Amino acid sequence: MKGVVLAGGLGTRLYPLTKITNKHLLPVYDLPMVYYPIMTLREAGIDEILMVTGGNSVGEFLRLMGDGTKFGLRGLHYTYQEREGGIADAIYLARKFVGDDSFCVILGDNILDGSIRECISNFVDGAMIFIKEVDDPREYGVAILDGKKVKGIVEKPEKPPSNYAVIGAYVYTGEVFDIIRKLKPSERGELEVTDVNNEYIKQGRLTYEIFEGYWGDAGASVDALLDVNNYVARRKKEDPNLWRICPNVNIP
Repeated sequence: MKGVVLAGGLGTRLYPLTKITNKHLLPVYDLPMVYYPIMTLREAGIDEILMVTGGNSVGEFLRLMGDGTKFGLRGLHYTYQEREGGIADAIYLARKFVGDDSFCVILGDNILDGSIRECISNFVDGAMIFIKEVDDPREYGVAILDGKKVKGIVEKPEKPPSNYAVIGAYVYTGEVFDIIRKLKPSERGELEVTDVNNEYIKQGRLTYEIFEGYWGDAGASVDALLDVNNYVARRKKEDPNLWRICPNVNIP
């Protein structure tokens, strides 16, 4: 399985912190934000990752992470999203990198404290999302569950059908690119990942895994960024080995 980290976007919700840099380069405690999804994928056993970025900070990503050696990666690749085309548009840019493999996508501002290794090892076909029980799901896409499959996803509902929010991690096969190719832009003018997942729902082929660890969306707002920083700082002080690739790989 391969990995894809989506690190584009303008980061307007974090302005003016993002006026001169990409939000995924902002710090989360003692490391750049984008390091965390890479480490999540690496811990899950994925050693070949594509970084999808955009805007004016592409050179900074390359200078920061290089070829991925310091993450213990076999390869770290880069591609450029020229416009604000949405998450599905960014995923589509991975089609040549993915080829015939399956792959796990993580949004570059999603911070996970916990492993997804076992979850992705169970993936066979179709599509899989990760969901997390939250206190107030009204700010998220909310999953309607039917056994081990997803019956629907409702975006930011006033009356949520469940407390399970869809987090920014998805698993697909290369078949997803055919689905994205047929999508029409939403009212925002973007190709939406929810529309991708809804197509799998129509086919009865979208499954889910409940993520039991901590999930933080560091790009949601300045307050969310602060909350994630405070959480990570506390956890790293409790366990300095957290978010380490392996005992022999240190990230300067």
